[in-house]
Amino acid sequence: MTLTINTNIASIVAERNLTKATNSLNTSLERLSTGYKINKSGDNAAGYSIADKWDTYISSLDVATDNASTGADLLTTAEQSYGILTDHLQRIRDLTEQAANGTYGSTSLKAIQSEIYARLQEVNRVSANSEFNGIKLMMYNDSDDAKNKGVGMTNAGINLQVGLYNNNDSVINLGVELFKSGQISSLFRGGSVTVYGRDSKGDPTMVTKTLNEVLTAAGGSVAALNTQDGLRAMAAACSALKYTPATSGEGKYTLLADENDNYGASAMIGFIDNAIDELSKRVTRIGAAQNRVESAISAIDIQSQNLTSSLSTLRDTDVANESSKYIQSQILQQASATLLATANQTPSIALNLI
Repeated sequence: MTLTINTNIASIVAERNLTKATNSLNTSLERLSTGYKINKSGDNAAGYSIADKWDTYISSLDVATDNASTGADLLTTAEQSYGILTDHLQRIRDLTEQAANGTYGSTSLKAIQSEIYARLQEVNRVSANSEFNGIKLMMYNDSDDAKNKGVGMTNAGINLQVGLYNNNDSVINLGVELFKSGQISSLFRGGSVTVYGRDSKGDPTMVTKTLNEVLTAAGGSVAALNTQDGLRAMAAACSALKYTPATSGEGKYTLLADENDNYGASAMIGFIDNAIDELSKRVTRIGAAQNRVESAISAIDIQSQNLTSSLSTLRDTDVANESSKYIQSQILQQASATLLATANQTPSIALNLI
């Protein structure tokens, strides 16, 4: 081998290997300290792009889980509010059946009317105040309702964003039928029932009565149920009484038994049953929606878990493997440094020949 002074090939080789070992050592240090084997696009260009996308998806899935959980909370709030309304209507039905017995005088019936009227008012109050994050849960009607302006409810209901994309498969729609008005004027809209009565000869028979006929006989009407006098008349019908409004204050009550049309309390039992059935249907639909939302939460959790596992495989550092590389690079670095120092002294041998 030629002995030269100006060019030290051995030193160059040792220096190159030292640089290589140092770079490998720095890479291992970076991966061990960050926990990631992909820290920049240069580490793995395709992997970096995929990891970045999966990071976005996982973050979005976390938000989707929160969205679905919030939707479940909204449905729970609505269901519990409907439970309160059902309790009031069941108590009103008990009082109405009591009043239909025919063994009570006007004083007792007026006491029954007072409680029924108070409960009818409470039904309206609860339905008006049931809300979630500013959304009125029991105030939607068939027209454009100003009470839910500026919130997330539309004529199509409420959309829960529970997926990654902007398509139908990523949305659960809670239809407006879940949030119909719980006001008395909405729960008692009409219909008819068949009630025990007597024909023109005085013989027992079954008579079909409409809600408006029963309320009109009691001093009110279906159209008046959105007023306080209308509620008083309805409470009177449930109590076998007739209500006569006054120009100021509360009106007076007379026995429906003194009227030609005295089917009030008996007929109202059927109409109250219809209202309770309507609330039961709404709660059933809410329960079905809750099951769907809970299913979405489970599916999101599974999707997020699998994405996280895949991301870990792609990006996370294998500490055992990287530790071995770190030790190897450290040894090579030390050896290269020692050999570089030796190689740098090789040209000095030429002095012995001069």
